[in-house]
Amino acid sequence: MNFALILFCLLLVSGAIWAADVFVFAKRRGPDAKDPWWVEYGASFFPVILLVFALRSFVVEPFKIPSGSMIPTLQVGDFILVNKFTYGIRLPVLNKKIIDINDPKKGDVMVFRYPEDPSLDYIKRVIGTPGDKVAYQNKRLTVNGQPIETTRVDDYLHPERLYYSKQFVEKADGFEHRTLNDDDAPGFISDASQFPHRENCLYNNAGVICTVPSGHYFMMGDNRDNSRDSRYWGFVPEENIVGKAFFIWFNFSDLKRIGSFR
Repeated sequence: MNFALILFCLLLVSGAIWAADVFVFAKRRGPDAKDPWWVEYGASFFPVILLVFALRSFVVEPFKIPSGSMIPTLQVGDFILVNKFTYGIRLPVLNKKIIDINDPKKGDVMVFRYPEDPSLDYIKRVIGTPGDKVAYQNKRLTVNGQPIETTRVDDYLHPERLYYSKQFVEKADGFEHRTLNDDDAPGFISDASQFPHRENCLYNNAGVICTVPSGHYFMMGDNRDNSRDSRYWGFVPEENIVGKAFFIWFNFSDLKRIGSFR
């Protein structure tokens, strides 16, 4: 469901009712006449819908995390906020950039439209930017020939399934974040799709090596063995970008999770 399109249609309808009342119908009614119900509701909802539409389109948009692909950074059920302007101002509904501001950087947690089905929003971490050579071999990440610094920390206990995953801290480009790996999961990619620019990727028994094409990004989940990402379905084109995730504003199961993240 394209909520932005639905909101835009509601905005047009309520705005048309408001404008018709102000410039036409109000002049025809007597000074003591009561507004018709459709005018009263339409005119009342218009400023509210306009405010919500503007905030959601140009400032910040809420999302809910539906899966565990970004554990431990983001948990299932986290309600997050996404900055809509940090990567540029885009036209609502069309998602066409009209003003450049910043480009996504390696390490950003980014929401984007799933390349295989743009009606779905995905969230992953930026691993490679245009021109980067990304190698994920034997569950070790290398970018442009430089291995990403990785430190083993205490194993991560999945509270719902009661099993442990190996946990690591990755440090790159001045920031760090945590990732997970499972011993029993293979390192090779068994069912990669035939995505655009697939010729830029080499699949082998150890994993995958890709060169990111111009205007695209290579994305991975922090829960490396439980994330379908660019290793499987390819690169994210720039026009699919929604925004940068930056804040957890609610979680029904754990209020302590509220706060910013990287």
